Amino acid sequence: MDRILLVDDDREVLKINQEFFEGKGYQVKACASAQEALREVTTFLPHCIVLDVMMPGIDGFEALSQLRKTTQVPVIFLTGRTEEADRIQGLMLGAVDYVLKPCSLEELALRIQIHITRYRGVTGQTGILEFPPLRIELLNHRVLCRDEEILLSNKEYELLVCLAKHNREVMTFERIGKELLGGYIDADRRNIMMNASRLRKKMEGYVGLENMIETVWGKGYSFRG
Repeated sequence: MDRILLVDDDREVLKINQEFFEGKGYQVKACASAQEALREVTTFLPHCIVLDVMMPGIDGFEALSQLRKTTQVPVIFLTGRTEEADRIQGLMLGAVDYVLKPCSLEELALRIQIHITRYRGVTGQTGILEFPPLRIELLNHRVLCRDEEILLSNKEYELLVCLAKHNREVMTFERIGKELLGGYIDADRRNIMMNASRLRKKMEGYVGLENMIETVWGKGYSFRG
């Protein structure tokens, strides 16, 4: 389930947006201040952040500068500030989008999903698969959770990469066998299940990774990054 962090000092807008995106199937954390968002981001680990600009204390521009010290996930400004200089500043600070209030929540949902998908594609092209807090470095065969390396066997690593590359798809035993072994026979099913069991047991030792690999009974597995 993709996670969205919503940040807005208007609590009524925050509540409406939270209910809308939860109805879309997202896990949502709503913060009424930038200070609260900066505390939550390292534990909630969002896949996208929707950030207001005009807030008391730390404004959205300063918040983004601080957020970029800990995360590179897409940040979308959702704001009533319409000046071109503000849009330019927001984008130069590293926001992926600048959306003006009031806006269509359906359009905002589409923008969010596009940026999440694009972010995952970019990290994959650079040899990294990232599903916070999980990071898979393909070039040096390393798997990390919040910068702590998870030690996997070669077969466990290959299975994890296979599933992660097909995020949210149901990967049948046959499909896994063909991708990892070049073919599939019934005897391969037991080996796949053993490696999946060991992999899940190791991942369950890390907060945030407990349910990333789901068993699809009678069929195979699904990665839920």
